[in-house]
Amino acid sequence: MLDVDQVPEPLGGHAGHRQGHSEHDQRDERQLPSRTIAEAIRSQIESGELPPGAQLPSERDLASTYGTARNTAREAVRLLSDAGLVITDQGKGSFVRPQTPLIRLGNDRYSPKYRETGLSPFLLECAKQGKTGRFEVLSIDRVQPPPQVAERLSVSADTDSVLRRENVFYADDDPVERVTTYIPWSTAEGTGLLQGEVPHQFGIHGILEERHHVMTRIREEVSTRMPRPDEIAALQLRPGVPVLDVWHTSLDQDGEPYELTRFVMRGDMTGLLYDVPVE
Repeated sequence: MLDVDQVPEPLGGHAGHRQGHSEHDQRDERQLPSRTIAEAIRSQIESGELPPGAQLPSERDLASTYGTARNTAREAVRLLSDAGLVITDQGKGSFVRPQTPLIRLGNDRYSPKYRETGLSPFLLECAKQGKTGRFEVLSIDRVQPPPQVAERLSVSADTDSVLRRENVFYADDDPVERVTTYIPWSTAEGTGLLQGEVPHQFGIHGILEERHHVMTRIREEVSTRMPRPDEIAALQLRPGVPVLDVWHTSLDQDGEPYELTRFVMRGDMTGLLYDVPVE
């Protein structure tokens, strides 16, 4: 990453002159009529005057109310959409984004106490909310892992050293998360992990336990970001919706990493709940 001092000067420019222009541009942007309209509607949303699901005034009405052109009103709605506050349905109008109950995955989701349900953590959470959970298998391959995966699993980054399973999980008809699991090939080879429907009542982790890897600890690295184009398509994301990017590593009874799963979760439908003792 370049340090600020390493960024070259534009041709014919001067650093102080460029900074002055930047500050002036930022002031102008804040004063744009479209931003003024967007901030007014944002305030109405945050105050509850426009509740979730409420329809925004039409572009014509917004233009009339604020004394601007329709294009300006349209740009204001776009700003709200990019901020994740409203959704627009072609031919119907723009609406305050509805509040969707979150699929909350807790730190205890792998606990043996849930095994009697016969459901995976995601399917169990869907059932709690009266939703039908399911998943679609995208691919199952032996691959060369990305460097970040190889480092976390202590496997070779130069050979086909892992099994990769890619799935999309749905709650009813809504795609909620894209899940990519990596398992060392030395563990996965010759097991049911190579099948789309894992032939074990406890799923992937049941097979891993038969391979002498009992989960005793998890490590999760969580960040948020805007989605990539392929993630937008897979998760059917509207503009302005971020994703949770979770790197989950399972550690066994010997403290060895034996499975890594990357969850890319819709920010408008999923959440994480951690309830842990302070050691």
